[in-house]
Amino acid sequence: MTEREDEHIILDNEDESEFLLDFTTSSAIGRINYKSFILYIIIFWLGGFGSSILFLLYLSLFNQILLTILLFPLVFALMYLTFIPGVAFISKLFLILINLIHKPKEGIFLAEKGDKDYEFWCLRIAVKKIVVWITNNFPLPWIDILAFRWFGVKIDFTSHLQDAWCDVEFISFGRKVMVGQGAVIMSSMIVGKYLIIKKVILDDYVVVGGQSTIAPGTIIGKDSVIGALSTTKYLQYLKRNWIYFGIPAIKLKPNKFSEERKDIIKKVEVDEVRKFKVKHDVNIDEDKKDYV
Repeated sequence: MTEREDEHIILDNEDESEFLLDFTTSSAIGRINYKSFILYIIIFWLGGFGSSILFLLYLSLFNQILLTILLFPLVFALMYLTFIPGVAFISKLFLILINLIHKPKEGIFLAEKGDKDYEFWCLRIAVKKIVVWITNNFPLPWIDILAFRWFGVKIDFTSHLQDAWCDVEFISFGRKVMVGQGAVIMSSMIVGKYLIIKKVILDDYVVVGGQSTIAPGTIIGKDSVIGALSTTKYLQYLKRNWIYFGIPAIKLKPNKFSEERKDIIKKVEVDEVRKFKVKHDVNIDEDKKDYV
């Protein structure tokens, strides 16, 4: 991986006030418009068919009231486990349809109604967000990894998101990446009137400290660490084997405790065994020497 030069945002109108309006990110969209609400109803309705069939079978098989009450918690858990894959499957179908109409791409777009890139970005985020939210609140910690992989995020089960939020597109994880609690990894960001989408890459053995923010376009090299409460800049490249800290993150010191060192081989001689006799003087009182 080589260091790259920062790209610059070239805009026709360089009025700074355009960048000071309504700062938000794709990971913290609090406004759900009626289109997203209707979409969620459709996804829940279609995704819940499996759970509905299971509930009807349960009612038809057990007519006794006492047995029905006793088995209801188990059936409810099975319905919930059936509901999650159903919602994920329907969401994936919607996402495939959306991507066929308008293919996702990186770039800088106007964050306003009527802009196709912005509108379809909102749809993609709405479809993916509901499944990720459900899996993030599931008791088994690896379920959210399945959800991210289902939607195309490059991540394996050696990496961990410790109650952190990660965007659901244009994200690539290496092996054994750990993201601390409360951290946010953003491949997309709305700043003022503009939507910025740029791929984020976290190489092998990267550690992102808690409450840190990774901006769009960030590349973190292998064996690098970004400390807690730190922030990267747009398109920032963090070199491998370094510890970064600050707002924005700057080099703190080399990382001497990286996990993998393939260039170091430790040779141990096991065929020859050497014994050494060392004579030590022991201070003993004269009247005690007979006891030794």
